[in-house]
Amino acid sequence: MTPSRIRPPYVADERTQLMGWYEMQRAIVHYKCEGLSDADAHRSVLPASPLMTMAGVVSHLRWTEKMWFEVIFLGRPATGPQLENEPDDADMMVDGIPLAQLLEEYEQQCAVSNEIIAAHSLEDVGKHPDFRAAGANLRWVLIHMVEETARHAGHLDAIRELLDGEKGYY
Repeated sequence: MTPSRIRPPYVADERTQLMGWYEMQRAIVHYKCEGLSDADAHRSVLPASPLMTMAGVVSHLRWTEKMWFEVIFLGRPATGPQLENEPDDADMMVDGIPLAQLLEEYEQQCAVSNEIIAAHSLEDVGKHPDFRAAGANLRWVLIHMVEETARHAGHLDAIRELLDGEKGYY
């Protein structure tokens, strides 16, 4: 089921607005994948970027959620396909993994991220000693992740239109 795509209220506290925009962008990721076959989800439409598929972008977003909230912010061990002596874009190498599974893993990772966000102040700073970005506070991380997710939602929008002509803002 696709999460609701609702804009945050015009007047609300900072956390409500940040999370509102973030949740809307995450929901757009699901929306862009609705009704897509696994074959199309893994089909490359950009010759110079063969890993930039619907499935690859969803996987990348899942690992980006983990990296920023669990690793950089909380200081947990740095694990994941993009960190384990793999190519930089290993998190987008998802041949044979069904889109439904990738979306479920993304949704589960977003739930973990939401728990971390809810448990901390926007002023709290990251903890991982090996990443310079850990010097950022949670507010910075949230703004960055809204930007990251929205940018990739735009990629999904373009890829989807190239795949089957489906388009729509939200």
